[in-house]
Amino acid sequence: MVTKRMTNALMLGGLTLMSVTLSAQDNNPANEALENIIIVGNPADVSGSAHVLDKEELSISKASDMLRILRSVPGVYIQEEDGFGLRPNIGIRGTGIDRSGKIAIMEDGVLIAPAPYTASSAYYFPTARRMSAIEVLKGPSAVAVGPRTTGGAVNMISTQIPDEMGMSGEVDIRAGNHDLTDAHSYLANRGERFSWLVETVQQHTNGFKELDGPAGLDNGDTGFDLQDYMAKMQYDTDSSAEIYQSLRVKIGATQQTSNETYLGLTDADYKTNPYRRYAASARDQFNGHHEQMQLSYVIDNNDNWRGEVTVYDNDFHRDWFKLQKIGGKSQGDITGDPITNAVAYGYMTGATDSPDDAIVLRHNNRFYNSKGVQGKFSYDIDMSAMDATITAGFRLHEDYEDRQQREDKFRMENMELVNTTLAAPSSKTNRFSKSEVTSYFVSADLSMGNLSLSPGVRMEELDNVRYDYSTSDPTRAAGPTKTKIRAEDATIFGVGAMYKLTDDLRLIAGIHQGYQPPGAGSKAKAEESMNFEFGARAMVSNSMLEVIAFIADYDNVVGTVTASTGGTANIGDQYDGGALKVQGLEISAATSMTTSSGLEVPMSLQYTLTSKADFETNFASGFDGWGTDVVKGDRLPYMAKNQMRASIGVAGQVLSANVSANYTSESRALAGQGGVPGDQLIDSRWVIDAIANYKVSDRVSAYVKIDNLMNEVYVAARRPAGLRPGMERQLSFGMNIQL
Repeated sequence: MVTKRMTNALMLGGLTLMSVTLSAQDNNPANEALENIIIVGNPADVSGSAHVLDKEELSISKASDMLRILRSVPGVYIQEEDGFGLRPNIGIRGTGIDRSGKIAIMEDGVLIAPAPYTASSAYYFPTARRMSAIEVLKGPSAVAVGPRTTGGAVNMISTQIPDEMGMSGEVDIRAGNHDLTDAHSYLANRGERFSWLVETVQQHTNGFKELDGPAGLDNGDTGFDLQDYMAKMQYDTDSSAEIYQSLRVKIGATQQTSNETYLGLTDADYKTNPYRRYAASARDQFNGHHEQMQLSYVIDNNDNWRGEVTVYDNDFHRDWFKLQKIGGKSQGDITGDPITNAVAYGYMTGATDSPDDAIVLRHNNRFYNSKGVQGKFSYDIDMSAMDATITAGFRLHEDYEDRQQREDKFRMENMELVNTTLAAPSSKTNRFSKSEVTSYFVSADLSMGNLSLSPGVRMEELDNVRYDYSTSDPTRAAGPTKTKIRAEDATIFGVGAMYKLTDDLRLIAGIHQGYQPPGAGSKAKAEESMNFEFGARAMVSNSMLEVIAFIADYDNVVGTVTASTGGTANIGDQYDGGALKVQGLEISAATSMTTSSGLEVPMSLQYTLTSKADFETNFASGFDGWGTDVVKGDRLPYMAKNQMRASIGVAGQVLSANVSANYTSESRALAGQGGVPGDQLIDSRWVIDAIANYKVSDRVSAYVKIDNLMNEVYVAARRPAGLRPGMERQLSFGMNIQL
């Protein structure tokens, strides 16, 4: 019976294929840090669709933006928001993309959204520069992760303690236009027993938007500052002992201040200057502080069983002080119809001074906590006709969201905001929501000759409660004015299959149930679906091709109101959307050639066709993200029919370069069918990124990186309040030093 798995990667121009070597002996299991974090295992032999972007690939692009990284995975949908990827909007196979709230976002196998059950919208997102690998799980493999199983999960693997014994480290720093500085560094030591790592990311930019203000004055920046710190410690027993054990501690803290707004532009103003920002958004600022802790115990008998238990605790506080209303009008109303709302438009742009209290800014002040314990145990069974690995796991989890929001009022004077009224704490929203969850899963990997099966089942037991308090009772001494309690149980099944036609060709298929738990206080039904995938995977020499068709058939799709969706409904409210069907095709292809001069030329292509993403019922929508009235056959908003990424690189002994071209076809901002009205159109676009690297010595290299090489001007979104642009050309020069 085989034992520990050792991973090594084959880079094929933007796609990493993880190959797995199986051996009966393990020289040092303590060095295999990824072994107890990676969920996917070997994508080449997984019974379904899974993608792993490893350290080599991430180092090629040197991306700081998770959205740019995920463009290389088919079946993943993104919507840019701020241009830097600070608050990603990610969906998988038609789940919807707002705030990544319908997929599982994980760091090192632990749910990392601020309150993944109570309020899953990911206003906190891990810093991309800290990650050494990214896993994207789709299909039946998502059942073992939960709780959101329709689309799948993104698992980010943080920088690992290096395998090599002794001290090592890395410094990567770059600077560029928009006053950009971006530094990532770590120092680590691998010991016989005790190992450690310390790491930091420091980022700053003044942003690329032009804020209106008084003539002749520096009107401030539209960028951000981020400081991220991480420390890891690990103690391992003797690797030659009969049973290997490891105790691992991870602690981290992240501080972000971003001068970001939800306010966009009118169509006319966008055409004049797409990077303009109105004067009324001058004080919009997001402040967030995140702290995390993980304590893991790993045990492995170096033969046929292994287990892991992790205790985790994540705290997050954020206050997004942002524009709410102008002259009694919502931002969306003004940008959507500046003629009818001409007075408010004058206040918004600063063209007209306003009376006191005409402009309202809200402190979206919220506290989150997510903590629990999770574990899994795997056992290998070697039978004459079948090999099997049985894995059982659990998660005991609780999280909460505490909203203590108020609204301050201003007037516009000489294109500047002047404070006129300070509100009392919690005078706008005063509520507390929490969830308690017990979940279990059992899965198996069964191998019978050329056939592999991966059945799994997950049980989720959820209890949530929401307490609404009087806005005149900031201390909550009088108790709640309203209490909403809800219990939810779900059993989720899935099975994947793979059949080896030849050593180079595999057929794959899968079916699984999709589930999305309701938020605290929600009256909506749980989101449920049946999901199917089938296709083939071919690997010949240094080339690969994977083609997978997918179907997501919703019994009930749910829309969740967030500030980023816009509209007038209460934040956190959920609405049933009835039946929805999404179907499409994913294609991944990669190869590598060697020129006569010895240069390596890797090439890759990833393509997603979403041929259908249509509602199958008529209903009056209370969810502004869909529109007012939805008709059978209407297409889901922000669901482009075609997405493609093509990349080509060249690698020599000293000089290397890579260019990637990303295409997204047009989409619509509201549900509809037929031609897209001009005021709902998100145009198609090509965005090209490039990087070139020069190896100065064995340990030092210099590089130049250009995002949006052709300076494409494009609309990233029309929600929640007008047109917002993608980032203009970003040029930076960097240096990497291996310590």
